[in-house]
Amino acid sequence: MTLPEIAEAFPIQGRVLSCEKLGNGHINRTYLVTTSEGRKYVLQGINTNVFKDTDLLMDNIFSVTRYLASAGAPTLRFLNTREGGKYLRCPEGCFRLYEYVEGVSLEKASSPREMRICGQAFGRFQSLLGGFDAKGLGETIPRFHDTVKRVNDLETAAEKDVCGRLAGVKAEYDFYMSRRKNASIMLDMQAAGQLKTRVTHNDTKINNVLLEEKTLAPVCVIDLDTIMPGLAGNDFGDCIRSGATTGAEDEKDLAKISLDLDMYRGFAGGFLSACKSELDQKEIDTLPWGAYLMTYECGARFLTDYLSGDVYFATAYPEHNLVRCRTQMKLVQDTEDRFETIRGIISEEAAKL
Repeated sequence: MTLPEIAEAFPIQGRVLSCEKLGNGHINRTYLVTTSEGRKYVLQGINTNVFKDTDLLMDNIFSVTRYLASAGAPTLRFLNTREGGKYLRCPEGCFRLYEYVEGVSLEKASSPREMRICGQAFGRFQSLLGGFDAKGLGETIPRFHDTVKRVNDLETAAEKDVCGRLAGVKAEYDFYMSRRKNASIMLDMQAAGQLKTRVTHNDTKINNVLLEEKTLAPVCVIDLDTIMPGLAGNDFGDCIRSGATTGAEDEKDLAKISLDLDMYRGFAGGFLSACKSELDQKEIDTLPWGAYLMTYECGARFLTDYLSGDVYFATAYPEHNLVRCRTQMKLVQDTEDRFETIRGIISEEAAKL
């Protein structure tokens, strides 16, 4: 089937005039569909190597987006196929389609104000889904934010050392293993019933917030593939990890990498302004740990992939994952050094509300 034929397997309005590549995502194949009726849709070819259970994936997405829509909240609107399916399976792969939403996204926040706006969007997402039973969702990527598993994966990769790289990264490996006792902090609280299992986005990067072009007001959260049960602190922390830093994730000069506390405060203020009433005090208290652990976990994953031969993350050169691992190490160390200051920021922003 051609892309227009695939798009027309969904109940779109009009006939397809164009189907052009959209965005710069690395996981799914994404296209902007324009029709003779002036309507626009987004057609996506789902990466079934990453998301192996397509039925579970689309059940999650339909359940959450329909819940949000029923509450009058802005969200993506996915269409069933003409045959009633949540996606189309054909020889060319598995495809889904949703209505195009006007807006822009930022690759990186350039100011605390922009971080606050994105914090508001992800906080609102948490608040709106506070009444949704997370037990009704499956894990699209099992144990995705299980930090203990990620450290165990690193240990296994080091034991196998399939590329003979361990000897050259002993300091990095020791850095992560010396902190493995921290990996279970939030998971232990969750297991003990001290933290609520919530519906979480699990990929809270700045560019997963759609914004109104002129005002930058948040429109809705996008890229919903990793919606599944999780912890509020992880969603908070993943955006801090990627957004409240002074340098790029693959910056080689570590002198340029540090935790930007103004950006941290901006995101925290926005996040809490939208969901403080939904979170309990223990969840609020774990927000600094969420930021620490998401950074630690991501760095461990980069190092694991480096030791394994760069089989998961796309790389531009042989040491790319190692460079990424080292930036996360710098941020972990910076977070440790300023942990009490960070706790103070969370307390101060929560007290304003």
